[in-house]
Formats: sequence, structure tokens, C-alpha cells
Amino acid sequence: MKKRVISAIVALIIVVPLLILGGYWFYIGACVIGVIGFNEFLLVREKEKKLPLIVKCLSMAAFILLMMSSISNSYIFKIDYRSLSLVMLCCLLPLLFYPDRKEFDADDAFYLLGGVFFLGTAFNFLITIRNMSLDYLVYIMLVTFMTDTFAHFFGTKLGRIKLCPKISPNKTVEGALGGTFFGTFIGVIYFITFVKTDANLLSVCLISLFLSVMAQFGDLFFSSVKRKYGVKDYGNIMPGHGGVLDRVDSLLFAILAFTFAITFF
Repeated sequence: MKKRVISAIVALIIVVPLLILGGYWFYIGACVIGVIGFNEFLLVREKEKKLPLIVKCLSMAAFILLMMSSISNSYIFKIDYRSLSLVMLCCLLPLLFYPDRKEFDADDAFYLLGGVFFLGTAFNFLITIRNMSLDYLVYIMLVTFMTDTFAHFFGTKLGRIKLCPKISPNKTVEGALGGTFFGTFIGVIYFITFVKTDANLLSVCLISLFLSVMAQFGDLFFSSVKRKYGVKDYGNIMPGHGGVLDRVDSLLFAILAFTFAITFF
């Protein structure tokens, strides 16, 4: 417990100033966190099969390109079509140069392509949302982290019915409901108080609910990947918490959900 608390405090000391400063400081911080997270994604795959170094380098470069591709238009959600084309080429063309399928095959290529598109797009939108408004990003983070916190609390205290035992044995229906309610409620209060006081209350409630549910789906998605490859955590950069992806799994799905829902505000 002490280790978890110390790790959380250190993370806050690093992340909070970057959030407040924004701009290139935030770009650099997001890039570093993103690179560590994507490397964790590669290492999980390597629990099953070692990937060629050149392929890992190409996929990492493609991820960075996609993540940072909208900096020149950093206040709108936009990914350059040339970046998308290059990402696909970087992930798929290596198939032609590895005739031995034990080294690199189509499953590997599509695992990398999916990881680059998903993580690259999510971190790209994270940067865009921070540029649009710090309040928006704080709102998304608040919904996400309150959902996680109260889901854990209610699951521990009241949990009886397993939610998805084959994916995450410790998650319960009671925890999911408690997390959804409080994550939504706290998110709504924050939004109508600090972000947009004249917002339609029903819209804010529905979007906050959507973000809370999607955040939990994100947690389950990343848990299913870990279970497939037989790992407990994506990494150990945060002692007691795991890796970067263990901490931002819910947030990444919430960011994608917010990007879809923002037109309704």
C-alpha cells in the first residue's frame, strides 16, 4: 500500500505541472508516456514471440508519427491521410521481407497495425483535447478516475456478482454500477460548475454516463489482452500500479468516447 501511495504522489508531481503548462511541455510529456505505453504493448506480444528489432523500430516510428501528426492543427481533431498511409506501410510491408513466418507473420503485422492505430489515435486526441481546453481534459480524467475509484470501492465492499470472470475475475456488477453512478455524478457536477455552466443538463448526464461506461470497457479490453498473453501488468514503471497502460487503459477509451460525443455539447 505504501508503495502504491508513493508511486501515485510521484506521478501527480510529474503529470499535474505538464497538464497546467500545456503547449510543448505537454507534447513532450505525452510523447514520452505514449512511447513507454506503446513499448509495453510490444513487450506483451513478445511474451509469446520475439519480434524483429527493425519491425519494432518501424512500428514505434509509425506510432510517434500518428500521435504527433496533428500538432500543426492542434485545435481540431484531424489525422493527416499521409500519416495514415505511412503507418500502414510501416506495419505491413515488413511481411514481404520475412519469408520465415516464425520470425514475423500476418498476425504480428496486424497486432502492430492495430496497436499503432488505436494507441496513436488515442494519444493524438489526448493532445488535441488539452489544446482545446484544460477543463475538458480534467473533466474526462475526473469521470474516468472516479469511475475506477468507486468501482474498486464498491466491488471490494459489496461485490458479489462477477462481471466478466473470464477476463477480469475481481470485477463485479456491484462495483461497475457504483463506479458508473459516482463517475457520472461527479463528472456532471464538475462540467456544469467549471466547464460550461449553460450546458444542457440531460446532454451532460448522458455523455458523462457514456464516458464512464466506455472507461470500464477500456479497462476490460486491456485486461483481456493481458490475459491472452499471460501477464499480470503491462510494466513496472509505477511500483504497485504496474505500467503506463495499466494506468491509462480506461482513460484512452474515455478520450475516444469524448471525441465522438463532443459534437453533442
